[in-house]
Amino acid sequence: MSNTVFNWPVRIYYEDTDAGGIVYNANYLKYMERARTEWLRSLGVEQDTLLAEGVAFVVRKVELDLQKPGRFNALLTVTVKVTQLKRASMVFEQEVLDEAGHVLARASVLIACVQIEKMKPFAIPKPLMGVISGAC
Repeated sequence: MSNTVFNWPVRIYYEDTDAGGIVYNANYLKYMERARTEWLRSLGVEQDTLLAEGVAFVVRKVELDLQKPGRFNALLTVTVKVTQLKRASMVFEQEVLDEAGHVLARASVLIACVQIEKMKPFAIPKPLMGVISGAC
């Protein structure tokens, strides 16, 4: 895969933090999910259209490494990079960076394409595969 990286900004809101003003760990996964959705949107792909066609992307596996705490009101950048594209799955490498470019969290996320009705692996539709492979 290429070195193409998509960047998406996110601000840490009070609701994202614990009593000490530190980002609750599960919220990093939410930020990453939103960034993948925005990456698809930037390619002209809307997930509600896929859902209407009976196709969905689901998280199959996540490896999350929390390196530094994010704090209330900070502006972050969430990166999205496809490192592996297969017939019915993709692997994303993602990072959450602070304004200075320091890594707060890093993850490897395996996404599977499934047919919603059966919740079984399903080949990424060819037109979509073309769009994704062209962006990688």
